[in-house]
Amino acid sequence: MPNLRRIFLVFLSAFSLLYSHQADSQTTGKTNLITADSLFGEKKYKEALEGYETLLYEEEAYSPAMLLKMGFISEGLGDYGKASLYLSKYYDYNPNPEVIDKIKSLTGQSSLEGYQVSDQDRFLRLLLEYKTIISGTAALLMLVFLILVFVIPKKRTVFYYPSLLFLVIAFVSNNFINKPDTGIITGGPVLIMDSPSAAGNLVRRVEAGHRVTITSSKDMWYQVQWGNKEAYIRKADISKI
Repeated sequence: MPNLRRIFLVFLSAFSLLYSHQADSQTTGKTNLITADSLFGEKKYKEALEGYETLLYEEEAYSPAMLLKMGFISEGLGDYGKASLYLSKYYDYNPNPEVIDKIKSLTGQSSLEGYQVSDQDRFLRLLLEYKTIISGTAALLMLVFLILVFVIPKKRTVFYYPSLLFLVIAFVSNNFINKPDTGIITGGPVLIMDSPSAAGNLVRRVEAGHRVTITSSKDMWYQVQWGNKEAYIRKADISKI
């Protein structure tokens, strides 16, 4: 019979190497966040914002509290477009009507589209929050059952199907549980067209602050979901969230 202790040691070593890079990235992100928070506490707002933006755009690391601070700084600097962008991103974590009211006041809007949260959106947000745990656990269980397939060959069929199931779960989690591309309209006034052309028909003329789901990209246009219809907005008028 194979040496079980050696098999599991090899397995655990491989599993640790798989997630070592992710752990290093998280450590770096936490260090940079502490530095930016210190600058914020010292009221060095521009420097703090630069640090936060590096975390957000280069390291893709952020927290709800960080987004609120970025919104606060941007509003103080008079950049209401950026302030609305960060608050809109914060809204994904805390879909509070007060956040919408704040964006309305920043953009001078009486009503905003794209902020409705359905049960499907809440479920997707939950899956995204635990995506790493789901993928890691499924991968771990898959490897355990694969090891058992070779360790106990007489019961190979019993262990084979669970390993296949967890392989599918890990694959689906890694490749299909993704946040849809969304953006906030930052230009104003913005023309929403029914085709990717200035010669197309006008769907609606709007001001900044509305959120849209981006479905594709074509030249200088984004194809977006506006209500129940497909429409087009110039890329220069949308900031991705």
